[in-house]
Amino acid sequence: MDSCQSEVSAASAEEAALAVEQARVDAMYARLDALRARTGRRLADAHLQERAGYAAIVERETRSYEHARRGAQLGAVEEGLCFGRIDVAHGPGDSEARYVGRIGLRDSEYDTILVDWRAPAARPFYAATPSDPEGVTRRRHLRVRGRRVVGLDDEVFDVDGLTEGDRRQLVGEAALLASLRRGRTGRMADIVSTIQAEQDRVIRARLSGVLVVQGGPGTGKTVAALHRAAYLLYTHRRVLERRGVLVVGPNPAFLRYVGDVLPSLGETDVVMRTVGGLFPGVEASARDRHAVAAVKGGLRMVDLVRAALADRQRSPLRAFGEADLRVEADTGTLTVPAHVCERVLETTRGLRLPHNTARKYAVNTLLGELARAESLRLGRPVTEEDLPHAGARLWEEEPVRRALDALWPDLTPEELIGDLYADPVALDRAGARAGVGDAGSLARPADAPWTVEDVPLLDEAAELLGRDDSRERARQRRRDTAREAEVRYAQGVLDLTGLTEDPREGLDAALLAERHRDTGPDRSTADRAARDRDWAYGHVIVDEAQELSPMAWRTVMRRVPTRSLTVVGDIAQTGSAAGARSWEEALEPYAPGKLHVERLRVNYRTPAPIMAIAADVLREAAPDQEVPESVREDGDAPRAVRISGPGDLPALVAEERRVIGSGRIAVVTSDASLTEVARSLPDATRADAGARDTPGDAVVVLTATESKGLEFDAVVVVRPEELLAGPRGANDLYVAVTRATRRLTVAHEAALPDPLGRLG
Repeated sequence: MDSCQSEVSAASAEEAALAVEQARVDAMYARLDALRARTGRRLADAHLQERAGYAAIVERETRSYEHARRGAQLGAVEEGLCFGRIDVAHGPGDSEARYVGRIGLRDSEYDTILVDWRAPAARPFYAATPSDPEGVTRRRHLRVRGRRVVGLDDEVFDVDGLTEGDRRQLVGEAALLASLRRGRTGRMADIVSTIQAEQDRVIRARLSGVLVVQGGPGTGKTVAALHRAAYLLYTHRRVLERRGVLVVGPNPAFLRYVGDVLPSLGETDVVMRTVGGLFPGVEASARDRHAVAAVKGGLRMVDLVRAALADRQRSPLRAFGEADLRVEADTGTLTVPAHVCERVLETTRGLRLPHNTARKYAVNTLLGELARAESLRLGRPVTEEDLPHAGARLWEEEPVRRALDALWPDLTPEELIGDLYADPVALDRAGARAGVGDAGSLARPADAPWTVEDVPLLDEAAELLGRDDSRERARQRRRDTAREAEVRYAQGVLDLTGLTEDPREGLDAALLAERHRDTGPDRSTADRAARDRDWAYGHVIVDEAQELSPMAWRTVMRRVPTRSLTVVGDIAQTGSAAGARSWEEALEPYAPGKLHVERLRVNYRTPAPIMAIAADVLREAAPDQEVPESVREDGDAPRAVRISGPGDLPALVAEERRVIGSGRIAVVTSDASLTEVARSLPDATRADAGARDTPGDAVVVLTATESKGLEFDAVVVVRPEELLAGPRGANDLYVAVTRATRRLTVAHEAALPDPLGRLG
């Protein structure tokens, strides 16, 4: 069977499989609608129940509460109701298709049509691995948008245990692996066993420590890591549902993909973020130029941020140009001598508290000194006991607040870093103090948007600043006082109506107050964790981890003090100017002796002819890295095409379309040529790195960085000489030429670069 026939066969198999699963999902939603309607009727009936007697009131309230809670539960599972299926073999000719979702459902005959993911019957969906399938012959992930099944991914653990009809409907990697397994040589069976053993070691590795999954293109490292996340969440549920799991992805497309693999878990126990979203309140997507990114990503920035903060802790001489502190208060000019101010500031620094926490001491002490100065001016002695009250009165005056803020300001991370960037003089001063000679390159306008590279600096600033929690503690005291008042009021209601706290009624003053205060369901672990910068996660998964800078790793590590991580990437594909050059260099300082590297060596997606070209590029990009062994001999021979400019691209892309028929095409180019290339292909889609979700016949234009983690039937690499000329050029070119699963075309204007010489 030639490649075109194979594509048609694969498309037909997917259409048939989608139709089968759509019918099942339709039945589940029909049952869900029926249950919602029944619950709504019962809730309405409960509201109409007679109110005679307190017991009847309590019964009505209880029934209403339970039906409302059930209605909310049924309403919350509309999106992603069903997300998986396992085929379980009970014996020869006896198998069961078991569907897994966010809630358990039975049909009108009380037969189970959907298993709750937390139920024991769902365990094999998370726990099955190639070496221990737990009776599962196939695991299928359903990608559902609204109520429509839009995609499927199969994993086969026992291809011989499937019916012929099921084998014909395999989709995704399972179809490829099944075809490899059915290869006529023993080598193919060995290769499939190797793939399964490698991924099994990744999935079942222990929870503690740092597991690095190093794998080249097409080795399935991301899929293995996500299955590991599901396995850990299920196996270590008690630990991880309390603390949650953080998944750090390279782009929004990856996060959508995580949502497909971990739909219900991702909404309750998993927080999904890019590096640009790790700091609460900031969602950065813009990237800095390579030179600036290299500066911001280096560990020298720790000292620079510290120096910038020290620069904001100022003596009166630096703040106002006078040695003494002079404040024009309502009662006249108040003066605190220079040596007193210096003593207060030095003592405050000596507390070794975060800046905003220490500010309380500095402000209160200086307010006391101003109060003493005022008492001397007015000739009214002030006692130590009166100083706090006198200081509080002075704090109400604007000139006093302004003067003390100039000496030791209350700062947010955004203010500290933003003000620093906008002040070239302050930048140079902090750079000189920190030994960062190129700090001036960070200068930019105050209203410039945050970049991804800024986020670790904001996090570093937040660590140094801390926060004064006095207000929060005061709010908590007010909440406690209000709660006590509510309980007293509820007790009064019970006393007024003549009702006693009868244990048989199941209601007392505290419970009555709690019901009236109820504002809805509690926030999930994911909701709480995402809003809390200080949240300590139970486990962290980082994909495309080679792109993280040393400063970004500091940000990640603050969120997982137990150092329980799964790190996924390929050093050979590092494109970031501040990215990792070795896993040991990047991670060993944070988890000495706890680093374990698993290497995936088999590439089962990229055809061998394309990987032969990639191997030449890899020798320049990362000569110490081994090329994954490609097991696919099919696919067209890679080719080089000379073009006169981007104007030739429409005809070249049209030719690719004629050859491959249906299938995704990527046009990959450098950052410098992106706009020009995209303009030459007006009907193409610009990558929102959502290329995983683009239609099957789409043409996508993107950079090498945007293409990371994505795969396409055909790839056209435009101006490889520009890619190679970048700061991490060979790595970017390696990424670009390994995105194709069928055809690779290199469109060049200048002479072919040496690493692509065999295409000439």
